[in-house]
Amino acid sequence: MHLEYFQMVDRITQIGDGAKTIAVSSTVPDESPVFEGHFPTMPLVPGVLLIETMAQTSGFMLMAGMKFDSMVFLAGVKAAKMRTFVEPGMVLDVTAELVHDGSGFAMTKAKIASAGKPVCDANLTFKTLPFPETDLKALILNRAKDVGMPADYLPEAV
Repeated sequence: MHLEYFQMVDRITQIGDGAKTIAVSSTVPDESPVFEGHFPTMPLVPGVLLIETMAQTSGFMLMAGMKFDSMVFLAGVKAAKMRTFVEPGMVLDVTAELVHDGSGFAMTKAKIASAGKPVCDANLTFKTLPFPETDLKALILNRAKDVGMPADYLPEAV
């Protein structure tokens, strides 16, 4: 996890059911510029970055289901609940499942846990659009490969 670069997913640990479920693992860094202001003597991961972690996890699942033909953009967050603090060094287990896909939108239910205890959860909505440019698609595909996206979910030409 590189908080300052918004790289929230370290490793895809499971993707299945035709890319309708996903599990990833991320370890909160011991140090990050994010903690300098949040909070100087009590470093905590901001809730918005936990939502981003769930969104990226869901995004990898959704794009895998489309073989990365389109990109997904976070369009809505509902029923988000923060259940405990997330501190440096914590290992996060993130899961997402597809709830709805159609008409250019997708909805997921995502959760984060650590050491088997709930951290947060949310219902997320995404807008699906063609990649705006090939360079961005290449960057996303490279990131997907870096975090262990199985080859059967990648486009043939990769």
